[in-house]
Amino acid sequence: MRRSDGGARGALVVAVARTVPWRAVGAGAAVGLLVAALPRLLSGSPDAWLGLNLLRAAALVFALGLAFLLDDPARRLTAPVPTRRWVRTGLRVALVAPVAALWWAAALALLPRQARPPLGAVTLEAAATAFLALAAAAVAVRFTDEPEPGPSVAAGVLTLALLAPLLLPARWALFVAAGDPEWGAAHLRWAVVLAGAVLLAAACAVEPVRGLRSRLAS
Repeated sequence: MRRSDGGARGALVVAVARTVPWRAVGAGAAVGLLVAALPRLLSGSPDAWLGLNLLRAAALVFALGLAFLLDDPARRLTAPVPTRRWVRTGLRVALVAPVAALWWAAALALLPRQARPPLGAVTLEAAATAFLALAAAAVAVRFTDEPEPGPSVAAGVLTLALLAPLLLPARWALFVAAGDPEWGAAHLRWAVVLAGAVLLAAACAVEPVRGLRSRLAS
């Protein structure tokens, strides 16, 4: 019995891995690394201000790739499967998490040492940006029937990122420079954004009540 359970779990992991849009995630990762590596391609000595903004841009590009993570062209066919949505979604995130961690480590390594901002703070920003994209994708999957909402989600995340510095009041600013008196307060706000995105993504990963009823009835 245990062997059959283990085999079923392994088959589920393999099946989910095949549905992950690795090309979109890989494209975001590749372009993000190119952005982080720009100081090594340009003449002159980069500073922490440039490094911070390049890492923010790289994190945003990678998040745009993650916006496609929950795309599934066969969603209408796989909706009635016995494995719950939160399990399938969690598996996708778990499969990509090591890739994201390695990618971020590579992005930090590509940036020259003298251009690196405080790593803990900028890593918090990157994590919040990634989970915002995942939360937006989860919302799209939860409340629409679109099997591949990735392009729309990515466009929304990009628009939000571009407009946030212009629309947020100064007291709620997120994109502050290293050394700014608001640096610590801004990263408390980033922590709130990260927590909210994680909770929203988790809430939207739950199967709709109607979907649960139809599955139980069948």
